[in-house]
Amino acid sequence: MTDLSRIGSLTLDDSGLPAPTPEVTQEREVAIFDLIEENRFMLVARKGQSPPAGPYHLDISVKDGRLIFDVKTEDRRPITSFHLALSPFRQLIKDYFRICQAYFDAVKRLPTGQIEAIDHGRRAMHNEGANLLIDRLSGKIETDLVTARRLFTLVCVLHFYG
Repeated sequence: MTDLSRIGSLTLDDSGLPAPTPEVTQEREVAIFDLIEENRFMLVARKGQSPPAGPYHLDISVKDGRLIFDVKTEDRRPITSFHLALSPFRQLIKDYFRICQAYFDAVKRLPTGQIEAIDHGRRAMHNEGANLLIDRLSGKIETDLVTARRLFTLVCVLHFYG
């Protein structure tokens, strides 16, 4: 991987969605910041043609029940767009938000051992979502688990409120 195989900037299209909770807002901001700081994102050559080099600008949105990844050059010229059905993610996202809420509630009132147990489950579910995203993007985008985890957080935000 070169320094060019990465997302250099990102836009999350949450226009028209209700305002998220403070916890969701914080998760989204941290995911975007961490994603831009460190990520692996490489377009896969298709039909014998090599894609333009990055870094890339990524627009993520949800429209008509589909997750859309619009990949652009750094100066925002379109390169390609991937549309993924959200149905494989729906139950996982719902369960992930449920366990996140349990975690946020636990932090306020439960002992450390119980908080750690809930957090362990939350992380495992997050990894499951990231691996599903990697599978769904296979043949289109190559990424690592850390990047996919951050992207999954952003998918959750858009799907949950979208």
